[in-house]
Amino acid sequence: MRNGALSGAVIAVAGAGGAAGRATLVRLADAGATVVGSDNDPERLAEAVDAARYGHGGATVVGDTVDLFDLDSTRDWAARIEKDFGRVDGLVHLVGGWRGSETFTKTILDDWDFLELLLIRTVQHTSLAFHEALQRSDRGRYLLISAASASRPTAGNAAYASAKAAAEAWTLALADYFRKAGGEGGPTSAAAVLVVKALVHDAMRAERPNAKFAGFTDVKELAEAIAGVWEQSAAEVNGNRLWLTEKP
Repeated sequence: MRNGALSGAVIAVAGAGGAAGRATLVRLADAGATVVGSDNDPERLAEAVDAARYGHGGATVVGDTVDLFDLDSTRDWAARIEKDFGRVDGLVHLVGGWRGSETFTKTILDDWDFLELLLIRTVQHTSLAFHEALQRSDRGRYLLISAASASRPTAGNAAYASAKAAAEAWTLALADYFRKAGGEGGPTSAAAVLVVKALVHDAMRAERPNAKFAGFTDVKELAEAIAGVWEQSAAEVNGNRLWLTEKP
């Protein structure tokens, strides 16, 4: 397993402290990558890093406290990773959050302000901070985790779906940068969107044992799909939405 495309890679994971982040840290470490996670909750991040590190024979998994709402802080993070480890081969964007309303007319625009900062601004900052290092890599990947609702928003989900759609558009613009940078030979790095309906993990199932979670993607399946992106060529991945649930 440690002889694959991720062996020796250096991957940054934004939003590493949640359930999806934990699963992703474990899977990337298991594949032989050096993993650098960030999260807005230092305690939660430390727990996720420890679980991945000690669950895989002392794999190199570290955590950084980074203000992803601040572009300079995010750029400092990218530069620090490249200085410490010599390269950056991936940025996995798992920063998430949700706010919705009962109906369209009851939409609270403060929710948009919150989601714009959390779901869009962090994508802007990480992509601007990491794109040059990813382009220098021979296997650079920028991966955004998005939601099917961005393609088919519902009345009460206007702010969230719009924010996700904007984040997707920004990521696809980064993909065009990689395409153009690759020239006639095609892209050597890639940006792509992994689309889920929603995520589920063991604790959610334990809390709601009778729930079916239809169409949901388990965080371990998401982590497997993330790792699998490095098994594909940049040309196959770049600029694509990779659906992990049924298309709406």
